[in-house]
Amino acid sequence: TLVDSRATILQAAVEAAETLGLAPPDYEAVRQIVGLSLHEAIRQMEPGLTDAELADYVAEFQKAFSRMHQVPGFKEPLYAGAMETVQRLKAEGWLLGIATGNSRRGVQRLLDNHGWHAVFDTAWCADDGPGKPHPHMLNGAMRSVGVDPDVTVMIGDTSHDMKMAVAAKTRAQGVSWGFHTPEEILSGGAHHLTHDFDGLLTALDTWAAGLERR
Repeated sequence: TLVDSRATILQAAVEAAETLGLAPPDYEAVRQIVGLSLHEAIRQMEPGLTDAELADYVAEFQKAFSRMHQVPGFKEPLYAGAMETVQRLKAEGWLLGIATGNSRRGVQRLLDNHGWHAVFDTAWCADDGPGKPHPHMLNGAMRSVGVDPDVTVMIGDTSHDMKMAVAAKTRAQGVSWGFHTPEEILSGGAHHLTHDFDGLLTALDTWAAGLERR
């Protein structure tokens, strides 16, 4: 939703497959599983693997992903408008949280790279418990900042995000610039879908205004 990790995730999946002598996945296969915890993502992408083979694939994916991030100067780019949107929401007093299928190490790297430690009020990831679409991460985020589902909006670019939002009884706000198609995001239960950050801000303002009128 914020970071354009499409090329990095695809490359890590391809390198892991090649190391293990498997046919490398194409982008269509990889994009479908983004957002899930890594074990579950690989299991869905390669359902024929044994548990041992799955563990090997996960380990090789993690190694490849880590190698890319250790290259001097490497940084996954933000989507255009992401930084400005986060800064505006923070300045307006929104409580901001992260609910991601990434690891805790990946979350810390994100916060470090973009100077966001003081921006996000809470961050929950695949290391903290059940992954998407289970509502564990989103429920934990809400508890940690003391808010209820009816005043919470989950913003995501996959159907997994939307299903998690529905399970947690929060607003499900989809965005179309990431991994899943608009049709897939809507099928996940999105209450609303927008196609750029300006549209997202408008949607959030409209939703917040509706809360104030209740």
